[in-house]
Amino acid sequence: MDFDWTMALGSFLVAIIVGLTGMGGGALMTPMLVTFFGVSPLAAVSSDLVAAAVMKPVGSAVHYRQGTIDMRLVGWLCAGSVPAAFSGVLLARALGHGGEVEDIISKAMGVALMIAAAGLVFRGYLSRRASTTPNAKENSDEKGRGKAPKVTVRPVPTVVVGAIGGLVVGITSVGSGSLIIVALLALYPALKANQLVGTDLLQAVPLVFAAAIGHLLFGDFRMEVTAALLVGSVPGVYLGSRISSRAPSGIIRRILTIVLVASSLKMFGLGAVPMAWTMTALIAVSAAVWLVLRHRTARDLRAAADPVTAPPDELVR
Repeated sequence: MDFDWTMALGSFLVAIIVGLTGMGGGALMTPMLVTFFGVSPLAAVSSDLVAAAVMKPVGSAVHYRQGTIDMRLVGWLCAGSVPAAFSGVLLARALGHGGEVEDIISKAMGVALMIAAAGLVFRGYLSRRASTTPNAKENSDEKGRGKAPKVTVRPVPTVVVGAIGGLVVGITSVGSGSLIIVALLALYPALKANQLVGTDLLQAVPLVFAAAIGHLLFGDFRMEVTAALLVGSVPGVYLGSRISSRAPSGIIRRILTIVLVASSLKMFGLGAVPMAWTMTALIAVSAAVWLVLRHRTARDLRAAADPVTAPPDELVR
């Protein structure tokens, strides 16, 4: 068995993002294996999930010690995600064999990645809107610590979110963080950012265990790939979790969104040259939109801080 240190380095970098944001495990690790190391999609999904079964507990343990986990949400999410994740593996196997199933899984990964990127953009939009409120500074959660605030748990939609996320994870390995954490943000906006990450990391432990067992039994698990992923991902996710309270999450979110879109386009079979032009246009448009939003945010903050001297149009708004 040949050990690939380049693959280990790649998994280390991806795992840091997972520890920082709770996202990007399957969304980045699996496309990395397929795109840069030539691993087949089904083998990449299987090996990534087995590695994640070891990586996720490391990151969640750090957040558990910090008290940034809502155990009630974890329980309801797992009620839907664990059986759905195992079922997703069986569904992936039932879709067919050889090139047919590989193509279907690649397309499913592309859709999941694009949804995850859209969710990150939506999350950034909500964060920017919250930053313009008069008491945004007091309510800022970028470096917040302490126990999760009491929220009213909504069992049915939470179980549904877990089930949908678990099914997607079982088929593509994408969703344990990228999709579920965005859904949690929409359902429970009162949760702080680090509490969303901690809750999602812990609920992902039994989820990825169920999916990993399914892939060990019915998937295309490759020991040499998993070994390289574990060597890089375990220290990476620990480091990312440790510095999550100090990380520039806004910058990471933007980078992660661009990588997710690029990975999605690759899964859909877009060529190198069209992808380069597409990503260049996307980055240019994103930069222009960011500059406009930054200007508006600064104007709104000035109006909120000093309404007497604010221009008339800001007072009306």
